[in-house]
Formats: sequence, structure tokens, C-alpha cells
Amino acid sequence: MTLSFWRYAHLALALFSSLFLLLASVTGIILAVDAVQEKTLPYKAENFNEITLGETLSVLKKEYSEITELSVDYNQFVTLQAIDADGNDVKAYIDPKTGKALGTPAKKSEFINWITSLHRSLFLHEAGRFFVGIISFCLLLIAISGFVLVLKRQRGIRNFFSKIIKEYFAQYYHVLLGRLALIPILIIALTGTYLSLERFNFFMGEEKAKPVKTELSGKAKTVSIFKMTLLSDVKKIEFPFTDDPEEYYIIELKDREVEVNQVTGAVISEKRSPMTTQFAALSLDLHTGRINGIWAVILAVACINILFFIYSGFAITLKRRSSRIKNKFKASESTFILLVGSENGSTFRFANSIQKQLIDRGQKVFVSELNKFSAYPKAEHIVVFTSTHGLGDAPSNGTQLKSLIEKQNQEQRVNFSVVGFGSKSYPDFCQFAIEIDQLLGKQKWADRYLDLKTVNDKSAVEFVEWVKLWSEKTGIPLATTPSLYNHIPKGLQKLMVLDKTPISETEHTFILTLRANSRVKFSSGDLLAIYPANDSRERLYSIGNHSGNIQLVVKLHPNGLGSGFLNALEPGNVIKAQIVKNPAFHLPKKASKVAFISNGTGIAPFLGMIEQNKAKQELHLYSGFRMETPTLMAYKKFAGIMIQKEHLDNFHVALSREAEHIYVMDLIKRDANFFVNLLKKDGVIMICGSLAMQKDVEAILSEMCLSKGLKTLEEYKANKQFLTDCY
Repeated sequence: MTLSFWRYAHLALALFSSLFLLLASVTGIILAVDAVQEKTLPYKAENFNEITLGETLSVLKKEYSEITELSVDYNQFVTLQAIDADGNDVKAYIDPKTGKALGTPAKKSEFINWITSLHRSLFLHEAGRFFVGIISFCLLLIAISGFVLVLKRQRGIRNFFSKIIKEYFAQYYHVLLGRLALIPILIIALTGTYLSLERFNFFMGEEKAKPVKTELSGKAKTVSIFKMTLLSDVKKIEFPFTDDPEEYYIIELKDREVEVNQVTGAVISEKRSPMTTQFAALSLDLHTGRINGIWAVILAVACINILFFIYSGFAITLKRRSSRIKNKFKASESTFILLVGSENGSTFRFANSIQKQLIDRGQKVFVSELNKFSAYPKAEHIVVFTSTHGLGDAPSNGTQLKSLIEKQNQEQRVNFSVVGFGSKSYPDFCQFAIEIDQLLGKQKWADRYLDLKTVNDKSAVEFVEWVKLWSEKTGIPLATTPSLYNHIPKGLQKLMVLDKTPISETEHTFILTLRANSRVKFSSGDLLAIYPANDSRERLYSIGNHSGNIQLVVKLHPNGLGSGFLNALEPGNVIKAQIVKNPAFHLPKKASKVAFISNGTGIAPFLGMIEQNKAKQELHLYSGFRMETPTLMAYKKFAGIMIQKEHLDNFHVALSREAEHIYVMDLIKRDANFFVNLLKKDGVIMICGSLAMQKDVEAILSEMCLSKGLKTLEEYKANKQFLTDCY
């Protein structure tokens, strides 16, 4: 509820003010650039901040016969109005150390004046200034509500700058840039609001604040202000008309105005500027960036960020709306109820895909949000698809579900299943789904149909595991191809084909090497996702890091969509793909020794891990193939080199169609003592290849653990000593 308040407040304010903010940001960028450009003009004296007022006055008296006024602007350019020795009127920028003229003050261009008027008042004079003030205040509220949303997303102030989970471009950079630009935007909004309030006399009513005369100290009356005051603190000096001691300097400083004896430099009187005036000057300095070029650049960048936030904010909103629910059947007539809890709408696509398939198979299905849980008189199955938000909290459309479940009983017995979506980067992975699963399990009307299934980072592969189980138990065939539940992600990386080994009548496996952009980071064991038909069909391949390039081993299947696409590539071709991080299958750095087990193309990630084994960790490679082929000979050659370099300890090969006709499982049985010793000493076994091979290897190792009195294989899995990436 609280999150919804801040989110809707953030959105409503953005909707209300977006057009004005767009205008203010564009004009703000132009004015900030103009402020930076002014700093480049050559009218500022060297070491300006060290020049005293006395130094300048003595020089000017010698250079000019009569002086009317001296002023110092926000660029610290000194302008003098005087008459020179030849009787000529002078109005020029001068060097305060020498009195020499540096240039003539120029008026702002018509364009900048036009932009300034548009930025300040939209050409609407006082009415426009009022609107601009309102928009500034809205920007302040948007920044505050955005700050609260980031706090909730990042789980508190301590994690404010922690890693952001990248779901898609607009979401990721909206949060990332929002954190970085928060302070400048807050200052822009706060100072803009203050200037508007001050403009309309909000603090002092109708009467303008006036300078306040102050009592002078004895020291002020005797010490010369000329020696004590820096020229950088002066805004303007009105010079006395004559040399009569009764004629005074009137000096306007940043915080006060003083009358000064022109002979002794003693202060005659002093009037302090009101605090509101000083705050207004400070606000103007901060809001325009006119006092500092670097700050002006920061303001310009912040304005560019505001433009991006307008785009990305609406992109996020539209993405959420695109996941709206479409039902063909009513809740009261449906036998399958799919309830969705989602913070950004992405979970809906999994439910929508299941809904479509069930309807195609003649089932009546109803999809709804968690907060709309009610009685479903014809329901036989309730399936909950839900993400988790914040500290194990419900997503915004699932905050009422727990109370609704407690209140709303179903009239008939209903099977339930829960699928949790989340990221293992967060400690409360799928916590809300766990709680809903437990709560449903306590309801008298609910029968658990399947155990809770959790899905990390929207992995279609993991979701398919649940689909298979649910489909098998219901007897309703559903698609088990991960690509069906995937969308082609935007921002795919371009990869160039560097090399591809040939295939032949006897060799159907080839090695493909791809070059990625140097900024792309990956490790052996990650996955390469390709979209060979340029549609949602995705193919995943385990990859190895070969000299900084991506290397995968592919078996060409007849009519294979992915393998056929890759085999048709030639060196120099460029494809679009994405690297899917798979940290659960990276080489463990702290393991005492590691045994790789593979068959077929599953050797790919291990080749990279071996090559990258600069620490000379103890590695053993067990691989099964059908027969001796050129590719296998290349593996053996590679292994020989790696053994010489001490990157690999040994390479065991099993050939199932020739020689001794053995499988990789036979090698494990042969080296049973080695594997027992490895598990006892905290070593790690990694398997990549076919699921059938994984199943056989697990059976052998389970039996081995049992016979040798070791822990169970499940315990070694839980201890991350048994890692798999099979397909």
C-alpha cells in the first residue's frame, strides 16, 4: 500500500508536469551551456580571489581622473565606469591589478534573452512565473518520491548504491541515473521553488524586505576596510563625487552595504541584507550555475537526465500497461485460475502463455491479479505466479492476498500450485511465494498439487521444469521449449565470427569462435543465447573463454534450428546474441581439486576453464565421445599442451562406438577411489552434457557415496560440490 502510494504519486506528478519539465530542461541545458561559455571569456584577472579592495582603488585613482562606479559580476569580471586622462568616457572590463581595459561589456544575445524569458516565465510574465514555481515544486516532490522508491527497491539507505538488477533498459537506467542525479535535481527544484516564492513575497508579505542598519564595533570604526576586504566579496562601489572627506564610498558587499570614509577607509555605517535576499542570491547562484563552470556542467547533465527520466518513466509505465489481463472466460465458469503477482508486469507473460495453451486445449481459464482473489465456484486448479518485492514483501498487486485467502474460502476442494519468480541476488529470494505456498497449504479447501517451484531471473529454462511436472500430472500437454516463454530481449550484442571448424560426413561437431565487444564480460560456464529465426525462439549454448573470445562446441542436427544457423556462419559474419550469466557453473576458485565430466558438446565450458586456469588449480577432465574424430584429436592436442603448462592434470577419454566401447560412467567407476577422495577433501565435480548422462553419473556417484560411507549426493549438491549444466 505504501509502495503504491509513492509509485502513483511519482507517476501522477510526472504526468502533470512532464510537458513543462521538458521545456524547462531543454532551456535549462541551453542556459547552463551559456553559463559555461561565459567562463571562457578572458576578462577575469589572474589570482582574482587574492586581490584586496585597497590594491584596486589605489591603481584606479592613478589611471582615471574620475570614477563613477565599479562592479563585480558573478563571473568575477570587473566593470568600471569612469573618465580617463584624455577626458573620454570609459565603460569597460578592466584588470583590477593594472586598471587597463580588457574589453567592452556586451549584452546577452537575443536568443539567450528569449530562452531566459521562456525558462523563467514561459513568456507569460507573472502568471508564467507562478506556473514555473509550481512545476519546480512538482519536480521537488518527484525527486523525493523517486528517492523513496529507490530506498524501497534497494532495501534501505545502506544499500542505496548497491547493484541494481537489470530487468530492461528503461528500468535499469531510470534507477541508476536517478541515484546519480538525485542531489543536483533536488537543488534545481528546491532553488527554483525558493526563487518563485521569494518573487511573490511569500516570506515577507506585500512589503519587500529592507536592509537593516547595524551597530558598528569600535574596531570597524577605526580599521580600514580597504585592507580587510577582498575584491571578490564586492558587488558594487559607488565612488564619492569629490575629495571632500564628508563624501563617502558606498560599497555593496555580498551580505551588507557600507558607507566608507574615503580617506581612512573606516566604516561610517552598515546595513545588513535581509536573510531572504541572501538566500535568494544563493539560490540564483545554485540554480543557474553562474558562479562555477563545473557546477553549470553538472546542472546541464542533470537537465539531460530529466529528459531521459521523462522518456524512461513513460516507457516503464507503458510496459506495465502492456501486460494487462485479457480473459476469454469469466472467473465463475473457469476450472483453471491463474493468479499473478508482479511488480513490473513481466510475470504476466508466463501466465498468459499458460492461459493461451490451456484455452487452445479446450480448457476454461481465468487470469487475475493476486489482490482480486475471490471465490471460484468451478475452479479445479489455482496456480499462483508471483514475484517478491523489497524485504520479502508482496508485489504491489499482491498486498491483499494473504488477508483475502484467510477470508475467502472455496466451496469445493481445489488443487493449488505456486511458482515464485525472483533473483538470487537478493537474500529474500522468492520469500513472498514461499509464504503464499505455506498459507495455501494450511487452507482446508486447498490440496497441494505440486511443491513450490522457484525461478531465478525469469529463467525460461527453470520455468519449463515446472511446466513439465505440471503438464505430466494434469495430463494436459504444454510446450516445454524455453523459447516459448522468452521474449527476444532488446540490446543484443553484436558478435563477429572469427573461426569455425569444418564438418564432414563423419564429423558432425564443429567449434565456433566469436569475438565480442571488449566491454562485454563473460566467463567460461556462461551461456550464449541466440535467436536464429529472429523471433522468440531462443537457443542456449554453454561457452568457454578462449583467449578472450567466446568459444562454443556445436553438434549439427538434421533440421536443427540453432545448429543449422550457426553452421551456416562464415568468418567475418556478425550475429546478434546475448550472454546469460551463469555464475552457478563457474570454476570454483577455492576447491582443492575439480573433476570435469562431459559428453559430446558439453566439453565447451571446460576447455575455457582449463585455458584460464592460470592459478594451476588441480583439474581432471573426463569426457565421453562416440569415436575418434578430428575434433577429438584437436581436444587431445589441446589437453597435451595444457598438461605441459600445468593447467590440466589429466584427460580421460571414453569411446562408446570403438576401441573398448566404454562410456564416461565406466571411467568414473574405474576411478572410484579418486572421486571418493575428491569429495572427502572438499573437491568439486562439474558435469556438462546430456541429461541422460547426468542421470547415469548421479546414480553411480550416489551408489558410491552409499557404499563408501560418505554423505549423500544431495548433501554434496547442497554444499556446492556437485554442479551441473546439462540439457
